[in-house]
Amino acid sequence: MADRAYCVFCGSRPGARPEYAAAARALGKALVGRDLGLVYGGGSVGLMGIIADAVLALDGRVVGVIPSALEMREVGHRSLSELRVVGSMHERKHLMSELSSGFVALPGGIGTLEELFETSSCAQLGMHRKPVALLNVAGYYDYLLAMLDHAVDEGFVELRQREQLIIDVDPGRLLARMDEYEAPDGRRWVGQEEE
Repeated sequence: MADRAYCVFCGSRPGARPEYAAAARALGKALVGRDLGLVYGGGSVGLMGIIADAVLALDGRVVGVIPSALEMREVGHRSLSELRVVGSMHERKHLMSELSSGFVALPGGIGTLEELFETSSCAQLGMHRKPVALLNVAGYYDYLLAMLDHAVDEGFVELRQREQLIIDVDPGRLLARMDEYEAPDGRRWVGQEEE
């Protein structure tokens, strides 16, 4: 069983392209290949179910964390190594963060984006020192990345903060880069001048 695990944020829907499901399976296989467990939102549908099933099929460890209010909507996965049911979305994100050594976003909707931005923001503020990454499947995140570049150009995001986000199109390479990640000094807060 894997001692370390990466949290994967992803959609409770499969999306419009077969590449999304293929990427979820490939990421699951890559996690097991690196002896990493999976922590995720606990659902059995969409990309959530696909990546969980991919890891389980290779005897990998999968911990799902799902709020009781979403257990029926996201159809809580009953075959996981462990399924933890919590009271709220806030508790879900907190527990997933505690159980994880890093975070990866596959394609997903507003919930996936919110989880990505919260963990990325916390990393930038030095509240954790874990890698945050995007698997940019079939250009899904191209517009988001362009928006982040625009935020840098407009002075709302520092380039060093933008560069903390690890981005790749290949699951194995993405995980390798995450394993090599060294968090920057988190003591410098937004707006402070360089010394």
